[in-house]
Amino acid sequence: MDDDDSRRPVAYDAEGRPLYTASQQQEQATSTGSAVQTNPVSVTDSGKQVVHVARSTEPIPVHISEETRRKHEESCRLYPWLNLSEHEYVIQMIPRHSIGIWGPTFAMILAIILVSVFMFCYPDIAKPIGLAQSMYPQVILICLMVIILFGIGLYIAIWVYMQNRFFLTNESVIQEIQISLFSKREQTVSLMNIEDSSYSQKGILQTLFNYGSIRLSTEGDETTYRFHYVANPKHEIAILNNAVEAFKNGRPVGEGDD
Repeated sequence: MDDDDSRRPVAYDAEGRPLYTASQQQEQATSTGSAVQTNPVSVTDSGKQVVHVARSTEPIPVHISEETRRKHEESCRLYPWLNLSEHEYVIQMIPRHSIGIWGPTFAMILAIILVSVFMFCYPDIAKPIGLAQSMYPQVILICLMVIILFGIGLYIAIWVYMQNRFFLTNESVIQEIQISLFSKREQTVSLMNIEDSSYSQKGILQTLFNYGSIRLSTEGDETTYRFHYVANPKHEIAILNNAVEAFKNGRPVGEGDD
């Protein structure tokens, strides 16, 4: 092997710096008169060279501006149940449009009205069909219990529906899915992983009342996320797209998105 080949680097580290054999490193240190700190190189049984790079065990502190800290603290105060990182804050909270609960609400109110009418008109209804008038106190009690149950059921239905929310932060998208009174799940997608986001409005009702659905698709696993009954979906998807673009390009997220 000639002198030029012996002075060629045997490998490169993660930052592109050339690595030499131990004898070459010593020779370079001697010729320059300075101590050169290099990463140790070992050779495996198969002849491959392995570079050992030492890393600090302590996490590198991230500088958080006062504005970011203020927004984070405000988001934690408004939404204490969200698991936000130290420098994460909520940009937009997107609730469901109330039209999605109009049908069940109307049906429940109608049922309460019918039971109330039956309760008050029982004496007039019982006589023609041969029901005992003496049962009127029991009928009132039963009807009141049914009305109370319908009222509680309506309140729970509205509460469960409105707990389905969509949060946009400066780092991710968080979707809270309330399935029932005691069943809930949460989906979190990083803005970096969002590949495509769009909205759709179908039919006369969605156009008249300006609501629709938001659709997100992610990179890699190609998972699709949907959030229905979104009020003004065109405006909300514009804010989301601006946030994704800003995050991927390294710009501050949430400034000027409104």
